[in-house]
Amino acid sequence: MLKKVSKLVGLLTAVALFAGVIAGCGEQAQQQGQGTKGQVKLGYVQWDSEIASTNVIKKVLENEGFEVTITAVDASPMWLGVSKGSFDGIVAAWLPASHKDFYAEVKDKVEDLGPNLQGARIGLVVPEYVTINSIEELNSVKDKFQGKITGIEPGAGIMVATEQAIKDYNLDLQLQSSSSAGMAAALKKAEDKEDWIVITGWTPHWKFAKWDLKYLEDPKEVYGTEEFIHTIVRIGFKEDNPVAYDILDKFNWSAADMEAVMLDIENGMKPAEAATKWIDNNKEKVKEWTGK
Repeated sequence: MLKKVSKLVGLLTAVALFAGVIAGCGEQAQQQGQGTKGQVKLGYVQWDSEIASTNVIKKVLENEGFEVTITAVDASPMWLGVSKGSFDGIVAAWLPASHKDFYAEVKDKVEDLGPNLQGARIGLVVPEYVTINSIEELNSVKDKFQGKITGIEPGAGIMVATEQAIKDYNLDLQLQSSSSAGMAAALKKAEDKEDWIVITGWTPHWKFAKWDLKYLEDPKEVYGTEEFIHTIVRIGFKEDNPVAYDILDKFNWSAADMEAVMLDIENGMKPAEAATKWIDNNKEKVKEWTGK
């Protein structure tokens, strides 16, 4: 009788151990399927430059095992989102000029990891064939520009700066809201006919690789001088996800890098495909971010 009980106990123990192993393997497989390093949520403004940078860092994080979601919003909700924790981070903060008002409102609620790109710039841009060189000359040829400046989304930092430029230079031109894509389409139409056009422009952007363009001189420095694109994360992200935090902290590239991705997208490649292409062609630079 004792032998039978002993055999039964042994059998039950073996079954329990086997079930535990199977359950553990199943749980491990499920975790691997979901991404064992956790989730990262990124916000961005839907500018060509930020589409490029956000898709590149998304792919890099995914290659490191993270599940990444990216959400396109306007500048104000982007900054609000990272300050309230709706986003873990952004790599699309234009400072010190373009996003200065947004940053001022939330600077105590976010962590600034510093620039991920140097040498950025904003201002009023015209085709090279336009014969003026300064914002101060715009009024004298306003009819050639049909009395308007072609802008992007209302509320964008460059739009706010342009509204200030209109006041400071006493310009007799109206700022016309559009979108990044709408501005580029208007520029293409003008370039095709060599019509005069003045747009709100920024560097890096693929348009400078496609056409001969120039910034109008800004002697009052309404648009500031050099701009930097910063990486911003929510408070507590470092403690919650130190590996992803470290990658975002080390993310740094050049205007030429960004423009290469932007130009591929403009030529018809999907953002994710353009990001993958750039990563495959720049493995050493990516290693500086990931440490691998």
